[in-house]
Amino acid sequence: MSEPLDVLERNIAALRRAIRDASTSGDAERATELRAQLRRAERAWDALLDTTEPAPARAEDPAAGAATKSLVSQAMMLPAREHAHRALMLLQAPAAPKLIVTVHEAFFPGELSAAKLSSLRRDEERSYRTAPGARPYYLCPALNYDLLGPARALITISTWSLEQRILGPLSPRVDFLTSTINIAEAVHLAGATGVGPTPAALRLLWRFAATITDATASTSTAGGVGVDPQRVIDAAAAELAIHESADQTTRAEAARRARKQLTEEQQLFGISMRQINQVRTGS
Repeated sequence: MSEPLDVLERNIAALRRAIRDASTSGDAERATELRAQLRRAERAWDALLDTTEPAPARAEDPAAGAATKSLVSQAMMLPAREHAHRALMLLQAPAAPKLIVTVHEAFFPGELSAAKLSSLRRDEERSYRTAPGARPYYLCPALNYDLLGPARALITISTWSLEQRILGPLSPRVDFLTSTINIAEAVHLAGATGVGPTPAALRLLWRFAATITDATASTSTAGGVGVDPQRVIDAAAAELAIHESADQTTRAEAARRARKQLTEEQQLFGISMRQINQVRTGS
């Protein structure tokens, strides 16, 4: 099963546990919101399943090569939003278009450019307004924790929880460390399956690891030589443990405000500056 599907299945399992906990504690509002997230996540799983690779064909099977070429061809024909979705599912954190493109190039087939992503967020919002919930997922902006407006140039996925889509003061570093761990795990997985990570994936891992204490060996180079995915994971996890609790507290408080104050559409796409100014002036 592909890495994005694995991550999405873990999210679905976590949502189901959270629904059970909310129901047990009598928090009906939270349980209802989580069930909506679960439905979106399950629709996203169904959509992703159509593009995942089937079980490998036997080496002596003459159709193996043709099947692989067909899968690559299908992946290359996917729309930009599908490519962006796969990259974000790997990162599991809000990301700028440039990073989304870089991650996609490192781990997935097909073409994606920042230019294609520039208007995609507006298209997603228009699509939602035309037919809310018609798509299994939407690409939407991250939300600032204070005013609950859209964060500039940071994209998330609607099936993620509000807490995951909201940015507090510590969130950029927390999200960076989270993405680093997921990139390292993807590189490790590629090596474990015998396929091996691409040079672009190794370069990306190096770039992320270079800013984390003890994440790289002294012999590492910009080309990725000497980068140990497990060492990167351990170093990133160690720093993440320092910041994660405080960041989660900020995000959880902002998410509670958002659920009380915002419509479902606003919880996905944020409130506009005009709406923020109206709140400030009391008009």
